[in-house]
Parts: sequence; C-alpha cells; structure tokens
Amino acid sequence: MEITYIQATAPYLLLSIFETVADQLVLDQNDESLNRWKASLGLGSGTPISNPNDPRTCIIKSLALEVAGREDITIDLSEPGAVDCLKDKPFTIKEGCRFRIKATFQVQHDVLSGLKYVQVVKRKGIRVSKDQEMLGSYAPNTTDKPVYEKKFNEEEAPSGILSRGRYNAVSRFVDDDDVDHLKFEWTFEIAKDW
Repeated sequence: MEITYIQATAPYLLLSIFETVADQLVLDQNDESLNRWKASLGLGSGTPISNPNDPRTCIIKSLALEVAGREDITIDLSEPGAVDCLKDKPFTIKEGCRFRIKATFQVQHDVLSGLKYVQVVKRKGIRVSKDQEMLGSYAPNTTDKPVYEKKFNEEEAPSGILSRGRYNAVSRFVDDDDVDHLKFEWTFEIAKDW
C-alpha cells in the first residue's frame, strides 16, 4: 500500500499585536468609515479619566430600578459591601407593574467590546427565567463623557397569587471575551402592593 501526501495550502492565522487606544486613534486617519466608527465609540473627544491604579476595564457604578410614578431605587455599587447587601435586602416589586433597570458604569484603559447583562432568576430553587441584554461596545470614558448610562428594556412583573413571593437572581456584566466585570446575587419580592 502506497501513501501519498498532499501538501496543504491553507492560509495561516496571523494575530495582530495589541495596540493601545492612543495607537488606534492615529491609524488610518484618512479612512472615512473608520473615523465615523471611532466617533460613534466616542474615541478622540476629551481627556481620558482612567485610574492607573485600578486594573479593571469596566466599573459598574450603580444599578437602579425605575418604575413610572415612583422614585428610583438606586444601589450605589461603588461603596464597599454594597453588592453583598443585595442578597439580604430584597427589592419589592408590585405585581403587574412595568419597570426597567438602569446601569451606570465607567470604562477605562481600553475599548470594551460587546458588554452584555446576563440574569438567571430562580424561585424556590427552580429556574424561572434566563435573560440577556446586549449593552454594546464602549470607548474609555473621558472628561467629556465621565460615565455611561444604559436603560434596559422595559419588563412587566408577573401577577397573580401564584407569582407572589421571593425570587433569587444571579446577574453578570460580561463582555465578548467572556470576562466577568461584575457578578452578584440579589433578591426581589413580587407583592400585591408596594
């Protein structure tokens, strides 16, 4: 039996070197579509406000629960221990009401690509929902734009006697590289009234 070898002519995968945001700003300055893309991310406007002593790329500053006609319930996540108290102190949400979550965050050091919010909700240990919301890609914050604010899609709380009670959720802010920027457990309660 004779074995014949065929030489493969497949192209090789070449990885580019890591470039800083400053390097990316000067690349292809004459490319009109690339310049529009850079402007849409906010690159090039203002002075960067990154903290060189903080290695994080994305810092979630606060979360808020918005309900029409009510004052927002805001959790300041920049305070020590704020994430830990979310599990022990539940939000109360009136059954059937429409609400949305708002996140305020800061990006530093590099472009953040494909940030998304992923949430798994359980009741009595049984998963009742898994939601994902794409937040987008963001340039590092500058003096012109010190924080980003993203309002999630509006949702309706379940209603009826069977839906009332305590729910446990695990939420994550994760990017395209599967880096968790914040992961936390929290609790909310669906009640007949506020």
